[in-house]
Parts: sequence; C-alpha cells; structure tokens
Amino acid sequence: MAERPDARRRPGAVLSSVLGAVRGSVLGPASRAALHRWPVLRRMWPTTVRARATVGASVVVAAALALASFALLGLLEANLLRNAENDARRQAETVAQLAATGKLGRVRPPGRSIEFVQVVGADGRVLFASPDLTGVPPFPPPAPGAPATRLHTWKIRPLGEGHRQRVAQVVTNTPDGMAVVYAGASLRDADAADDTTTAALFIGMPLLLATVALVTWRVTGHALRPVEAIRAEVAAISDRDLHRRVPVPATQDEVARLAETMNATLDRLEASGIRQRQFIADASHELRSPITVLRTQLEVALAVRDPELWPELIGGALEDIDRLQHLTADLLLLARIDAAPPVSAAPLDLTALVREAVDCRLGDRVPVQVRLEAGVEVTAGALWLGRIVTNLVDNAQRYAARRVEVTLRTTAGPGPRTAVLEVLDDGPGIPAADRERVFERFTRLDDSRSRDHGGAGLGLAIARDLSTHHGGTLTAEDPAQGGARLVLRLPVTRQP
Repeated sequence: MAERPDARRRPGAVLSSVLGAVRGSVLGPASRAALHRWPVLRRMWPTTVRARATVGASVVVAAALALASFALLGLLEANLLRNAENDARRQAETVAQLAATGKLGRVRPPGRSIEFVQVVGADGRVLFASPDLTGVPPFPPPAPGAPATRLHTWKIRPLGEGHRQRVAQVVTNTPDGMAVVYAGASLRDADAADDTTTAALFIGMPLLLATVALVTWRVTGHALRPVEAIRAEVAAISDRDLHRRVPVPATQDEVARLAETMNATLDRLEASGIRQRQFIADASHELRSPITVLRTQLEVALAVRDPELWPELIGGALEDIDRLQHLTADLLLLARIDAAPPVSAAPLDLTALVREAVDCRLGDRVPVQVRLEAGVEVTAGALWLGRIVTNLVDNAQRYAARRVEVTLRTTAGPGPRTAVLEVLDDGPGIPAADRERVFERFTRLDDSRSRDHGGAGLGLAIARDLSTHHGGTLTAEDPAQGGARLVLRLPVTRQP
C-alpha cells in the first residue's frame, strides 16, 4: 500500500508540453533575435505572405486548441474528482457516526461508487472492513489529535486494480478510543475519461491544424492571386508602355482598391509623361525660332560690309538674345517649380507686396489703378509670390487698351478667410471656352495674343504653378465690363 498526493498526473500533461512548444514557436523578441543569430532558422522561416499567413494561423489555432483542451481536461477531472470525493466523504462520515456509538455491526455494504471501507483502531487493529478488503493489512492507525476529516488520492492496489481511489479519512472517538474510518471511492471513470479525451485530442488536433493550414493556404492564395497579376503587369510596364493598366478584380475589396489606385497612379504618370514630351517639343520650337533669327541676323551682319548698318543688325540680335534669355529663365523656373519641395513660407503682408510690385513698374504703357485692403497677411514665399503678381500685371499690360486694375480684398464665409487678388484689363478678353487652356504652357489663343506682343505663353502657366505651390488657386473668370479678369485666391494667415 502506498499513498501519494493529489496530482497523480495532471490532466492533459502531454498537452502542456504541446502548449509549451506552441508558445515557443510564436515570434517574440527572443525568437526574432534567434532568427538573426542563427542563419539556419532564418532560412527555414517562411518568406512569402502566403506561407507566413498559413504558419501564423496554424500557430494561433494550435495555441487556442491547446489552451481549450487543457481547460476541458481540467474541468472534466475536477468534476469527476468532486463527485467521487462527495461519495467517499458521505460514506466515511456515516460509518464514523456508527463507530462513535459502538454500532459498527450495523454498517451496510458500501454503494456502487464506494470500493472499500475500513475502520482502524488506535492500536492498529481492524475494527471493521468491507468484504473487498478481506486479507488486506490495516491502513495506518489514527495519529494522536482531535477528530477530523481528511481527503487523499491514493494510487494503491488493495483490490488488485490499477486505477486511483479518492479516500476520505475521518478520525472519530469510539467507546474503545480513537479510530479512523477509511472510505475509498473509485476514480476509474475519471482516469478513463482523461485517457479517452487525451487520445481523442491528440488525434483530432493534428487533423484540425492540417485543415486550418490547408484552408488558410488556399484562401490566401486565392486572395493574393490578383496581387500577383498586378505585380506582373506593373513589372512589364516600361516608360514607353504607360498606357497599359493593371487588371481590377471584381471583388470590390482592398485588392480591387489597390488596383484602382495603381491605375490612377499610372494615369498621372502617363499624363505627366505626355506633358513632359509636349513641354520639350514646345520648348524646342520656342528656342529654335529666336536662335534661327539670331543666326540669320549675325550672318547678314557678317555679309554686310557697310558699318552704318551694323548697329541696327546688332540691336536686333540683342533683342533676340534678350528674348531668348527671358525664355530660358522661364523654362528654368518651371523646372524648379516642378521639382521644388513645399515652399519655405512665412507670414507676409500681401498688401505691401502688391503695392511695392506696382509702384516699381515705371514706364508702363497703361497706368495701373490699385484698390488694396490694408493688412492682408498670407503665409507665402516673398520671391515667388512677387513673381505671381508681376506675371499677372505683365499679362494685363500686354493686352490692355487703356485700363489695368489691381484689387485686393478678403472674403469671410463659413470656412477660413481668403485673400482675393484680382487683375483686370480692358483688352480683347479670354473666351469662356479657353479660360482653362490659357494656363497651359506655350498657349497662345489668337493673333491678339501672338508672339508680337512679346509673350511666349509661359507667364500664366508659371503664375498658376506658383499659386498651387502656395496652396492657392488662379483662375480666369467672367469680367463685369469686358476684357480679362484673373483672380488669385490664397488662404489668409490665421490671426491669434
């Protein structure tokens, strides 16, 4: 006979080791450090999204199953153990009451759930034993002390069985002195349920994990198939194939939105490429004309032997050089605007800047009338904002007949305040259909806006690019009394 404490073996003991292995497989900081330390582990770790999703789902499901199995076995063991314990305690207390009154002879045979009953006196003599314990040595006699009830789980073989017994030990006073009553309830059902459940879990868990891994592999593969198609199409697009687009799946999910975003990006790239090629072609044409004229004038000057004609020829060449210089500066400015980071802006008095830009224009063909609201402050770069004002006034001076007006005011609405700068002229005006096209580079609408007026078609394009760079807008709008009306809107600096 041997006695040992409650935990013969913890329910799901093998599952505990499985849970430990699963926890170790989750990539924590230590695991990531191990991947960097041992290249073999790094090579074994999956590199594709599909494989990582499958491994991650399998690890999570394995951990959840291990925890659920461990909890299930613990609850099952605790329930069966509590039932056996209650049966053993009731039987032992009943026998102890009979022993205390000296009526052990009236003890009834134990019930079906009780395997044995034995009463041992203080001298180690068996006072009563159930038929199943015939010939079995007495259990330990009571130790000195007060009556009490104790519970033990024994792995003993008093009946030739290999299962456990939950034993209730009750110490009581009898007419012959202290005695101890032992009543043992079988834990055969608990052991069988524990073994059966553990075996079923060890068979079912791998099957379930394999199913989860397979389903995850198939689902992620199906979900990532459009991504691979998008990647392959983008990889095949070169700078000469910007008209091609990636396929958009009909799933209306994140992958479909990714494809739509990619196509929108390709649209912008294609439009940018078209603009660049058109810009290069237009710039080449614009540069070729003054260079050709300049070459002709120089060849004529070289061929003419009359020194009196040289000043006129050289003066014409200088005019073409000046025009070529201005055109080159505008092209460089456009290139700088296209590649420039967000403008380094600071609070700026727009009223003072406009007044200074107008006052320094001496010898203009048409006088400029100004109506400026005082104290209009915006956040902008002074140099580029001054270039916007200069270009707008230059454009008005180029086509005005007798009047150029510059007006500055602010508007207050439900949103933030806005600074509005209007430049009006009484020239031929801009047709409604062309009010957007005039801001394209190298655009001339008709003879009234031809090269003879000295413009290359870049002034308004530069002004709009600079205003967009400052977070504003530049538009051509309906004039109230004819002519052209260009309106610049900029957000006003928030006042404290």
